[in-house]
Amino acid sequence: MTARTRYPLRLGRRTAWEAQRPTWRDARPALIAEALAHALAQPTGNWYVLGASTDVARGRPFGRTIGGTEVVAWRDRAGRLLAGQGACPHLGAPLAESRVRCGRLVCHWHGLALDGRPFAGWQPFPAHDDGVLAWVRLDELGGEEPSTVPHVPQRPEAARALDAVFTGTGRCEPQDVVANRLDPWHGAWFHPYSFVDLTVVAVAPERLTVDVSFRVAGRAVVPVRAVFTAPGPRTVTMLIAEGEGRGSVVETHATPLGPGPDGAPRTAVIEAVVATSHRPGFALARAAAPLARPLMRAAAGRLWRDDMAYAERRHTLRARNTFPG
Repeated sequence: MTARTRYPLRLGRRTAWEAQRPTWRDARPALIAEALAHALAQPTGNWYVLGASTDVARGRPFGRTIGGTEVVAWRDRAGRLLAGQGACPHLGAPLAESRVRCGRLVCHWHGLALDGRPFAGWQPFPAHDDGVLAWVRLDELGGEEPSTVPHVPQRPEAARALDAVFTGTGRCEPQDVVANRLDPWHGAWFHPYSFVDLTVVAVAPERLTVDVSFRVAGRAVVPVRAVFTAPGPRTVTMLIAEGEGRGSVVETHATPLGPGPDGAPRTAVIEAVVATSHRPGFALARAAAPLARPLMRAAAGRLWRDDMAYAERRHTLRARNTFPG
């Protein structure tokens, strides 16, 4: 496969869904389990993805419960990301519903003001903004040796890239989300509206290499070679290694939220698409980012409606001790 061609589009074959080559023999449960075990063994430094960088906007707080820990985040007057305990230490007010004034978080119950430093029993959490995603470090929850900053997967140069972040929630655990991503064999069968002619060309616990064509419209497709890796127990990346958009990355992050009302675990899928292209027209796409980003999020959301069903089904079977893998 050549990395760059003048015309990226190809005409795919007209193949009925049921006439595809079955992939179930290739998608051996032991292979997926081995790749998952490799991912779960990687260190995280106790960092969790909180949301998109844009979720934490200036002038208002953002809240999320991670692993049962209530977290609030906001930005100071310089735009720096701050985070800490989500409950006011005075009487437990939800700080995510409070106000940000002059870079300080001011409790809307009694006016206790926080500037990101420990105060009156309130404790901050280390936070990091990588320009696409906002992270928070929860040492008590993670239980690992903490690291100064999270491991951010390699991305295209920001000045030549377009990013969008999709967030969804499922009734499952992070490992179910990661296992879904470490099973590329399901792609053309489960997502025929997006993928055709998928072939896994190399398999190792730390890396899966796939040749696949992305469906554009009708028979028009764009063939690429994609490499899947899991740099941590809650992250899977897909890098376009060859073909149109070479260097583009899809990062799938799974953040545990804690039990839902039914007692079952909930997990947030926070997926960052960081696209790039050598095509001259890509500069126009970047200029039209406010229009492009909702379309990118919608495409990710369509895939995740299916993939969340996969992850939730996997969790249900594991909870029953009937999962065949």
